[in-house]
Amino acid sequence: MKRVEILHQLAEALLQRQWSVACAESCTGGGIAAALTDIAGSSAWFDRGFVTYSNDAKRSMLGVAARTLLAHGAVSRETVMEMARGALHHSKADLSVAVSGIAGPGGGSAEKPVGTVWLAWAGPGFVEALGEHFDGDRAAVRSAAVDAALAGLLRHAR
Repeated sequence: MKRVEILHQLAEALLQRQWSVACAESCTGGGIAAALTDIAGSSAWFDRGFVTYSNDAKRSMLGVAARTLLAHGAVSRETVMEMARGALHHSKADLSVAVSGIAGPGGGSAEKPVGTVWLAWAGPGFVEALGEHFDGDRAAVRSAAVDAALAGLLRHAR
């Protein structure tokens, strides 16, 4: 499904439920928020976005524990789950998405190669995380992460 179709279906589902969304982004640098606000009328269901590129921002804006970052790193299941919960806690949203990854071209390792992205969604009574590996250059990895985040929001909004 194309991004624009996902966005329109997401808007419809959120309006139907009377829910709003928040996002917490690292490697996408605001790309999820930009995509969400490409839809006219998104102020009815988009609450806010947090661009938390640094670990300090993840801690201070979202409440990610320093011990989580130290033990698991910024690109991890544990960190994105805390980011997603933090986005809910620090907003008025009913549903959130968080993403952290290694878009490249540098920064990868054998354990976490370039293209590694963790996503998490949180809402009423749940938090779910998903690890992905996206191929391509920096722009391709970031775009694929935005698409995965939006698809997950749609799944949870329905």
